[in-house]
Amino acid sequence: MMIRIAFSLVVLSALLSTVKVCQAEARPNVILVMTDDQGYGDVGLHGNTIVQTPNLDQFAKQGVQLTQFYCSPVCAPTRAALMTGRYFYRTGVIHTSRGGARMASDEKTMAEVFQDADYVTGVFGKWHLGDNYPMRPQDQGFQHSLIHKSGGITQPPDQPNDYFDPMLWKDGQPVQAKGYCTDIFFTEAIQFVEQNQDQPFFTYIATNAPHTPLIVDETAWKGYAAKGQDESTAKVYAMVDNIDQNFGRLLAKLDELKLRDNTIVIFLTDNGPQQSRFNGDLNGRKSMVLEGGIHVPCFVQWPSQLEGGQKVATRLAHIDWLPTLIEATQTKADLPNRLDGVSFWSLLQGKRDAWRERNLFFQVHRGLQPEPYHNAAVLGERYKLVMNVGSFGFEKLDEVPPKRRTGIQLFDLQKDPGETNDLAASMPEKVEQLTEAYNAWFADVKATRNFETPPIVLGSEATESTLMCRYQDAYYEQDRALGWKVSVPHAMLVQLRLNQPAEAGQSLMVQWMGNVQAFEIEDPRQPVAALQLTPGTGILDVWLQSEGSPREFIKNNTTLGDVVVQPVGEGL
Repeated sequence: MMIRIAFSLVVLSALLSTVKVCQAEARPNVILVMTDDQGYGDVGLHGNTIVQTPNLDQFAKQGVQLTQFYCSPVCAPTRAALMTGRYFYRTGVIHTSRGGARMASDEKTMAEVFQDADYVTGVFGKWHLGDNYPMRPQDQGFQHSLIHKSGGITQPPDQPNDYFDPMLWKDGQPVQAKGYCTDIFFTEAIQFVEQNQDQPFFTYIATNAPHTPLIVDETAWKGYAAKGQDESTAKVYAMVDNIDQNFGRLLAKLDELKLRDNTIVIFLTDNGPQQSRFNGDLNGRKSMVLEGGIHVPCFVQWPSQLEGGQKVATRLAHIDWLPTLIEATQTKADLPNRLDGVSFWSLLQGKRDAWRERNLFFQVHRGLQPEPYHNAAVLGERYKLVMNVGSFGFEKLDEVPPKRRTGIQLFDLQKDPGETNDLAASMPEKVEQLTEAYNAWFADVKATRNFETPPIVLGSEATESTLMCRYQDAYYEQDRALGWKVSVPHAMLVQLRLNQPAEAGQSLMVQWMGNVQAFEIEDPRQPVAALQLTPGTGILDVWLQSEGSPREFIKNNTTLGDVVVQPVGEGL
């Protein structure tokens, strides 16, 4: 009798294990690859006869091409929208640096959605949505990470650095990597896939290439220069060529592991090209809301579910991928915030009838206070309203030189995809209609959190110290860094260490919650102060100043002026 019971338990256990394996096999893996500053024209598929992208071209032709796919015109906004399915203005992200590229931790990311569904999650490459707690990838749903900080390798706070043998951050700890950055990120991602092949995984590979600085193998870029390309373009094409090779290496590994059929693989880019070069027939480039800045390549394959060789010409955007993947993977997602994106899973399945037309909205510019009609666009299924394009670098519209103020323009993208014929004067009713839609959208996204950027949280148990980067995270007014927006959850004693040598007669000045204190400097090579921080949220500012002299502001984009905050005890 006991033998029969034991045998039955063994059989039951085996059956349960089999069911678990079958369930895991039925759930698709997801790999999302996004490159940085690779434009619509930077693939052979789109008419570029110089750049070599055979793997991407074949992947697109054998999969589904989203021929009218859109992102924001710069990187951090695209990443926030992609991760949350929401317009980035709702998330705390405003632009790309100077305190504008931090995403609020109460936004639920794609990684958190998949983590909740028992996927293993990993990010490899560029995050750019916050380098400090609670905004790091490991705080936002990624169980494994190998990333660079800031908006790019060689940018503060990780200086000096290089695309070859870069200093990176693995699961929150600094590591000295070996090799070329793109190769490193794909290799780490491939190892992640191998290690987790027996369970569903979400892999996010976000290369920093071909973003500046244009650092790549000399032999590779000179090969493109020999084809008549200027040095800048030759380097970009060599970087894209390298991406293509790595993408092919990733697909080959999926084939080897027999994971290809049940893995959703997506390729897209984050915005248009930074430099002037071939971009199809599109007008404009990165930072502009013209087509050349926001219309990007996007291809997808899921061999077991999606018919290859399709083209979907409906206008889709970064905000749509999260709801689409939720539906495609049949994931039960507990979403605390309303999504702006719409699932286009039915379109991928070839069902066009159920799609409802809508407007898509794009805007971004410098400064922490977005203004209406400032480098903005409304994109309908046919007509596109463009407002003051090319003013990205200015905080205020009235600062834009008159010659660069384009005003309100209207284009018929069906007849004029190159945006050469302005119809605003001849179609005032359409201009008014799209302007009203824009006004409602702007008011709506502003109402979410009034464009407030999230604070860096100090003293968290998740981190022993906090590096506050002046270039990336400081609160700026025009070109003056005036400290960092931080939250102090409870009273604490901290040591502040300023990365700036002091001159004779200078004091270390610290401002918190409206109070300014001056500290004598013992070692001018490394100014340090111990300070009691009272609880609250506000601007913590640290600088050097001589008594009776005006404050001098650092204006270059280096690590000079960065501050390390080290908790050393509970506050009194």
